[in-house]
Amino acid sequence: MSGHSHFAESTEEYLEAVYRLEREGPGVTTSGLASELGVAPASVSGMLKKLAADGYLEHVARGEVTLTRKGLEVAVRVLRRHRLAERLLTDVLGMPWDEVQQEACMLEHAISENVEQRLIAILGDPKVCPHGLPIPPKDLSDPERNGVPLAQMDIGNEAVVQGVTEEVPEMLRYLGEVGLRPGARVRIDAKAPLGGPLTVEVGKRKHAISLELARMVLVS
Repeated sequence: MSGHSHFAESTEEYLEAVYRLEREGPGVTTSGLASELGVAPASVSGMLKKLAADGYLEHVARGEVTLTRKGLEVAVRVLRRHRLAERLLTDVLGMPWDEVQQEACMLEHAISENVEQRLIAILGDPKVCPHGLPIPPKDLSDPERNGVPLAQMDIGNEAVVQGVTEEVPEMLRYLGEVGLRPGARVRIDAKAPLGGPLTVEVGKRKHAISLELARMVLVS
């Protein structure tokens, strides 16, 4: 985008991260943002003060922040373009779903309104990214997120994978290898006691899935 400065990109990344933590994560805290963005907590504190002063954020109880409408507009725009870029990379360019996150992080700042509209038309107006995460509506309404964690399913239950809660490349690579991708049918074959793994059947093959990983896979 012409004239798109590093500071503008940094602002967009912060607001996008606040949106994700606010709606898809445990809530927004300085430490959570620092972890999400890979920066020092002191840097986060300084940037949050700047964004609040510029009208993008409001401080609430115990140091938490929430987006103003001005901040929400930026966050939704950037996240929409990020997840549309992910669909372009997987659906059109054929990239593996575990490799598109970083590429989309670079593309999200360069996609214009015109390009966004073309992407929507070419991709068939998708509602979720390749990982099953919702593409936020342009009207700023909160998108629906379907599914419950695979870990909550009982033995003998059958379900359809809706997506994942996190986009960690190593996790996505493994889930892809065992077939636990959006649209896949899965059956709970066994659950070990005391927090042990789940045995799941996907495509007539059985796999042992850790309880921690099973909490990150959403099914319906």
